[in-house]
Amino acid sequence: MGIAERKEREKNERRNAILSSAREIILLNGVEHASMAEIARVAELSKATLYLYFPNKEAIFNEICEEAARGFLERLQSMPSEGLGGMGALRSLWRGYSEMFGNGDEMLVIFQVRSYMRTWIPSDPRAGEIKSPHVSAILECIYGMIERCKADGLFDPGLDPADAVGLILSTFSSIIGAASRLPREARNPQAMLGEMTKTFQVIIRGLAREGVGHSLLDLTGTE
Repeated sequence: MGIAERKEREKNERRNAILSSAREIILLNGVEHASMAEIARVAELSKATLYLYFPNKEAIFNEICEEAARGFLERLQSMPSEGLGGMGALRSLWRGYSEMFGNGDEMLVIFQVRSYMRTWIPSDPRAGEIKSPHVSAILECIYGMIERCKADGLFDPGLDPADAVGLILSTFSSIIGAASRLPREARNPQAMLGEMTKTFQVIIRGLAREGVGHSLLDLTGTE
């Protein structure tokens, strides 16, 4: 490995250490304690070195959210979609979410960061209000899945996909927000994921066209 490659690897390792340290502080003590000085201390870096990577803690918080969105979008895009109807796509979406965020920690961190920065996600990906291209692409995927469910005759034909996405986002935010207010030792990631799964299932059934049986809308079913 050459000098330039080694330096680039060390730079990436420091950057990852900074983001990991910020996540750790947020999970243990809350986002309000994640100051630049505390992040530098936990990452075992000087404040001067920390500022070489990020100009302020808001930039660190933003990158935490972007990293999670990027990873989830890559997972979504890697899922097989050929031959899947809308409900099959929603099942794949939920499996991917459960696998990536099932331990609860990442979602709790992102919720606290977005609350602190007051950057809530608009439900309509076409409204032009979303700054992150990764978040916009994720919402486009979900928006498209809901449209496919309408085309398949499963969802109410008069349903506005933006309203459905907004309902899902706000409900999940309430569940994650309640969990984030508990002491870390009292949090139960599996219980939180189970609650979110049940809630998502109820929402999907509430979007159904009249006469569609619940068995066709089962999140645990197969296409």
